[in-house]
Amino acid sequence: MFSEYVVLSEDALVHIPEHLSFEEAATLPCAAVTAWNALTGGRRLQAGDTILTLGSGSVSLFAIQFANLFGARVIATTSHDAKAKRLQTAGADAVINYRTTPEWHLAVRELTNGRGVDQVVEIGGGTLEKSIQSSALNGQINFIGRLSDAASKIDINLLYNSLATLRVIFAGNRAQFIAMNRAITVNQLKPNIDRVFPFDEVLEAFRYFEEERPFGKVVINYK
Repeated sequence: MFSEYVVLSEDALVHIPEHLSFEEAATLPCAAVTAWNALTGGRRLQAGDTILTLGSGSVSLFAIQFANLFGARVIATTSHDAKAKRLQTAGADAVINYRTTPEWHLAVRELTNGRGVDQVVEIGGGTLEKSIQSSALNGQINFIGRLSDAASKIDINLLYNSLATLRVIFAGNRAQFIAMNRAITVNQLKPNIDRVFPFDEVLEAFRYFEEERPFGKVVINYK
């Protein structure tokens, strides 16, 4: 909030998991609870399910971690081979480079023996049609963000033929946050932090986030 003091309703607050630092807990309110809502708020993720995450943004990274907690298999996409290795270290079982494999939905099908994935964490907008094509029958596409101008129109027959559910996600609610924190605590999960900046370097933090495309959260620490 970039403030020394704030006044909030008690309903707007939750206890942080005891094993996390304030910097680690600061990563949870947006990206983490969004990923949790995506995977548990509609169709419940189950052990043995396969999910598809797009890119290496914080929502996708949290989705990989949460899927691992449930015993699900994760297929991830990225545009960089270096990040592919980091995604595997973060818990992805398979990674597809969508620049060298532009028809990556076909690669997803191959990795699932033609079945497709149970859930997609769709954060790209312009990738929505391929996400639908990656989905199993009766799968779920968790749509986060907005459609890009280039993808403002999609072939609705793709969705119809897939029998998939397109679910729009906007962060999560307090009950989901509390449930997520319980899971984080039990499993001693640690979020991915790329870099921590001091409070007086706010502009540098935003510049770093914009220019460096970090792997994990960028945190501003007030001390």
